[in-house]
Amino acid sequence: MRKLARFASLPGQERRLLVSALVLVAATRAALPLVPFRRLQALAQRASTPRAGVGASRAGPSPERVAWAVGVAARYVPDATCLAQALALQRLLSRYGHRAELRIGVAKEDGDLKAHAWLEREGKILIGAAGASEFTALAATGERV
Repeated sequence: MRKLARFASLPGQERRLLVSALVLVAATRAALPLVPFRRLQALAQRASTPRAGVGASRAGPSPERVAWAVGVAARYVPDATCLAQALALQRLLSRYGHRAELRIGVAKEDGDLKAHAWLEREGKILIGAAGASEFTALAATGERV
């Protein structure tokens, strides 16, 4: 009940951002096993045309605030993996005209291969920073190997 009251007390723009993040994280999570990764990646990177309410100047929340919203939303989506969160964040950022790079890293632990995804903007990790330093990053999205 307290969380709902706190949500209701947020400014309208923040409530809309959280709802958008929740819908996008859930949709991305559901799509991951069904849609080819390259298609999801292309959708996440696609720039949007500004909508009414967002403004023609693409004014909107900061990349850090959008990352906060995705992080909060992910707590309410079962099995919202680091990849689902990073793709959802990349899509939301592109709506506001911000570019970011999806990074996928691998690490070997006890003979098993592990993977982790995170999103970087201007060299700063916006989501997925926990443990990212333990992984060797593969090519970022948009880079040629």
